[in-house]
Amino acid sequence: MDGQGAGLRNQAGDAPVDDSGNMTATAGAGRPALAGTGVTDTRDLAAMTQVLDVLCPMHLLLSQAGEVLHAGPTLARLRPHTCLNGARFLDLFEVTRPRQIGGWDDLLGLQGKMLRLTFRDQPMTDFKGCLALSDQGIVLNLSFGISILAALRDYALTSADFAVTDMTVELLYLVEAKSAAMEESRKLNLRLRGAMVAAEAQALTDTLTGLANRRALEQRLERLAYGRDGFALMHLDLDHFKAVNDTLGHAAGDHVLRHVATILSEETRSGDTVARVGGDEFVLVFPNLQDRRLLDAIARRIIARLCQPIPYCDDVCRISGSIGTVLSSHYDKLDMARMMADADEALYRSKHAGRGRHFFFDQEAQDD
Repeated sequence: MDGQGAGLRNQAGDAPVDDSGNMTATAGAGRPALAGTGVTDTRDLAAMTQVLDVLCPMHLLLSQAGEVLHAGPTLARLRPHTCLNGARFLDLFEVTRPRQIGGWDDLLGLQGKMLRLTFRDQPMTDFKGCLALSDQGIVLNLSFGISILAALRDYALTSADFAVTDMTVELLYLVEAKSAAMEESRKLNLRLRGAMVAAEAQALTDTLTGLANRRALEQRLERLAYGRDGFALMHLDLDHFKAVNDTLGHAAGDHVLRHVATILSEETRSGDTVARVGGDEFVLVFPNLQDRRLLDAIARRIIARLCQPIPYCDDVCRISGSIGTVLSSHYDKLDMARMMADADEALYRSKHAGRGRHFFFDQEAQDD
């Protein structure tokens, strides 16, 4: 034979060769390999890839030289802007386990063993893989393993991207169900916590005025009793309030109480406590304040504002206020019941002096 053209036979006489000596594909019974790939003719390759695309959508079909002949549909989705076909496998992936892989020949010796790989470019997704050799080529099947959640985040995968028998789909449903359950649990906990906070706040709040109630006052005084900082306590009682209820009704009285609450809140600091402890009785607590002149100025401003007429429908309500104040520094050992009683005593001195007055509790005057 003269060796001319692409129809020449090789020395064994079983496959034609081209001018460069590479074997070419024919449809004969021997199904010779595609040039330089170790893969049978294109019909076998197409049939094989159709099956692998369904059963193993994250597979790679590789030539014996380590070039990508075909990538499964899911794997192709992961790199939509990269032409995988024709690329060298080790240019696309780094084999991280086992570590002793030095090149393609080393990888071929790991047929059937678990591999760990990662993309060389971003996002550097991790994979588990298994290599198998066949007459049609080298098949490398991949899965995300524990990197599945990161893959879902990076590639927006759906159940259609996995084989129908892949347990990953069930795991995804479990993850979604768990996430939904945890989110509902978180929302429920937030609602319960909010309800608890609201219930606690309601338990410590006077419903009519929005001020602290007696229970809240007792808690605040208990904390102050164990502290080292001094404080002042004012006891306020409204004058002529009963007349408002008797002449204009309880709705007018409620209107007056809410008006008084506004005045007291405006005349105190954010860290002070203003509590309604009775029908027309209020207690004001001033932490870190025992300056008698400043406290007297606060009391006088409150009294002056309380004396102003309070419009109500077509009428006006007229009240005033009497105040008694005690200082924690006057006691060797703090006894809140004693302080309240002494503030009440100073309050009645104000009332006996003509109402609309402010007095400090004076121990020496009481002893006389």
